[in-house]
Amino acid sequence: MNGPQDLGGQMGFGPVAPEVDEPYFHAAWERRALGVTLCAGAMGAWNIDESRHARESLHPANYYASSYYEIWIKALEVLLKRHGFVTERDLEAGTVVDTAAVPKRVLKAENVPDVLAKGGPCDRPVAQPGRFKAGDPVRTKNFNPTGHTRLPRYARGKHGTIEAVHDGFVFPDSNAHGQGENPQWVYTVVFEGSEIWGEGADPTLSVSIDAWESYLEPA
Repeated sequence: MNGPQDLGGQMGFGPVAPEVDEPYFHAAWERRALGVTLCAGAMGAWNIDESRHARESLHPANYYASSYYEIWIKALEVLLKRHGFVTERDLEAGTVVDTAAVPKRVLKAENVPDVLAKGGPCDRPVAQPGRFKAGDPVRTKNFNPTGHTRLPRYARGKHGTIEAVHDGFVFPDSNAHGQGENPQWVYTVVFEGSEIWGEGADPTLSVSIDAWESYLEPA
């Protein structure tokens, strides 16, 4: 989707100004927000792609007015309500009011290190061979989906070159909406800066993205 998070190349937001020696958390509640979000995800009701889509689906005015972890918490409220773990009345009351769904599993404190170390691998075997190989010229498709996608808006309809071929990975565009993992080959595609940013781009600049196979077509 063309959500508020997709800002590559957008005008009017000013320069990126990284914070020097930025801490992992700027306040204690941010540390808790991360923990609560990870524990809620461990219940098994949704996957990482659905959680990303929930953040992207926040209203732009709400998204831009929120800090990083405020976005996480606001999206978590959406997910918890969607899957029946809380209701609007629960949130308004700040306590349990209505009957809630039962999670598939509960992440206990003593299991957190092992669960985090294991991660959530999303590489999958793909039955058919990859369509492209390193060095192939390709063009990204130009589409504006209403659902989740990992193809940045600035890189749609652009000509590039396959730089590397990776394994098969879960296709986020379908996985975010409960339509199956549908794994595809993933490729690193490199673009000249002028292809992405136009004739005023730095001639020494190039941009690389990782793209699922269905995002690409032969150039």
